[in-house]
Amino acid sequence: MSRQESFSAIYQRSSDRKGGDEGLESLLEVTLSVDEIGEYNDAQLLSEMSKKVFQSGFVWRIVENKWPAYEKAFFGFEPMKVLMLSPEQLHDRASDVTLIRHMKKTMAIYDNALMIQDIAREHGSLAEYIANWPGEDIIGLWAQLKRRGTRLGGNTGPYFLRAMGKDTFLLTSDVQAYMKAHKLVDFGFSSKSGLKQVQAVFNTWQQESGRSLANISRILACGVGDNRV
Repeated sequence: MSRQESFSAIYQRSSDRKGGDEGLESLLEVTLSVDEIGEYNDAQLLSEMSKKVFQSGFVWRIVENKWPAYEKAFFGFEPMKVLMLSPEQLHDRASDVTLIRHMKKTMAIYDNALMIQDIAREHGSLAEYIANWPGEDIIGLWAQLKRRGTRLGGNTGPYFLRAMGKDTFLLTSDVQAYMKAHKLVDFGFSSKSGLKQVQAVFNTWQQESGRSLANISRILACGVGDNRV
């Protein structure tokens, strides 16, 4: 592995590409506190989680436009009500032209409602579970969402966490390209070993900069490739 680049050098390069510090800082988002994330209810989390599942590999704008219809079809995404749907009712929704006709993603709504209930029984609520997960092991939370949920692997789980304000980096194509070019990983990005290496790199940058993982990820992406953040 090569020597890790300082975050100050990364920041300067990204700042130069974005017209200065002010331009770069304007692109950064705010993450929520533990208490703020803990205020989400199960329906809000299931709705956003399901939206990210449908947006994966699909046009995000179309999903956004259809989401009010999803909120109506799935009872505001209240997990208990979702779990009362019969297989026939789920099949009808997966075939509904006002929604998106995709059986496996539709079934993921049901499966993830079940996951939310299971975690709530164990930890009080999914919101508390997410809020209190340590950032220095955010990949561990990714792994839990992938293992316990449905269709939450890859970047889907991290995008869900980011949307809810949980501090996490994203392994976009630009971030992966940087890691490869600087030889910061020896394994694949989908492997446990590779993800541990990426986590360690981000932890070092966080200790150096005092910034959130989300901001580090975005600043890094702004300095390379096509700036897919």
